[in-house]
Amino acid sequence: MVNPTDTRNLVLIGMPGSGKSTVGVLLAKHLGLGFVDTDLLIQEEADRTLQAIVDQDGYEALRRIEEQVLLKLDVRHKVISTGGSAVYSARAMEHLKSNGTVVFLDIPLELVIERIGDHCMRGISRRPDQSLDALFEERFELYSRYADVTVKGEGLNQDQVCEAVVESLISPQH
Repeated sequence: MVNPTDTRNLVLIGMPGSGKSTVGVLLAKHLGLGFVDTDLLIQEEADRTLQAIVDQDGYEALRRIEEQVLLKLDVRHKVISTGGSAVYSARAMEHLKSNGTVVFLDIPLELVIERIGDHCMRGISRRPDQSLDALFEERFELYSRYADVTVKGEGLNQDQVCEAVVESLISPQH
């Protein structure tokens, strides 16, 4: 299905709970690509969990580490699942877009809440005084700005979201 001479990456962005990691693995298997989860790379780089970084050093530290990890990422022919806050770094997003198609996995706030449960324990990069609603609104604008393709995931299971992403790559929406 994928052209073997095409070395571009498929970059997934979206809120926590949107399915970036789960759908990313399914896409990698379906398309015969490798898979990279940048949240795991951040944890490896910092030698702690995302939540520990936020708890110990604050959300800004997590964003700085995330930007460094993304800027160092030099891969080809991979599905890349980014952290929900990757879009806060214009430099990192330009780097990812330079050799990748960016897919926004769009789900409504209610579904984010349903899927992630207690967001205080999820290692989410947000200001201490910022509500999940405000964070969602702020990020939605950024996801929409950087997305080459948007796939709506509400009412779809993971396999259906995977199929919708593949379909959107065959016939892009723009």
